[in-house]
Amino acid sequence: MAGYRKLGRTSNQRKALLRNQVTNLLYHGKIVTTEAKAKEIRRIAEKMIALAVKERDNFEEVTISAKVVRKDKDGKRVKEVKDGKKVEVFDTVEKTIKKDKPSRLHARRKMNAYLYEIKEVPKENAGKKKNTKTVNVADKLFTEIAPKYVDRNGGYTRIVKIGQRKGDAAMEVLIELV
Repeated sequence: MAGYRKLGRTSNQRKALLRNQVTNLLYHGKIVTTEAKAKEIRRIAEKMIALAVKERDNFEEVTISAKVVRKDKDGKRVKEVKDGKKVEVFDTVEKTIKKDKPSRLHARRKMNAYLYEIKEVPKENAGKKKNTKTVNVADKLFTEIAPKYVDRNGGYTRIVKIGQRKGDAAMEVLIELV
């Protein structure tokens, strides 16, 4: 007897389906799917959330200095003539960044290896590549989802039965983050 549901698919198809659905669950907060898929998604999503809760405060803030190109009011780079050549002008800026400690970095890499990237398109540019943003779901796990579940010991998802699907009478459910 297998330790997981095969969902009537080959292993590559099943892995891709589960990766996609777990990514969408963590990004949107809830999805509608069949009961068997939801139970498999729950297993994976709960492990990811538990890992994020465990490692959420495992970082240090570091101040670094970085060189940044100076820009004018129109957003164009400022150039200066030195020795007969046009050279860009740089300013030194102090920045405070979060530096992951090794265990949190490992957790982040495990999440990024499993979760897909999500491209977010603004509504006014629907159908165009301009101004699309890539959303890091692992970062969303650490910053938004994990702080909500600090005091909770498991049980981060809820499965609510909706009813049977019209086409094949499969039980449809709503799986959501609690």
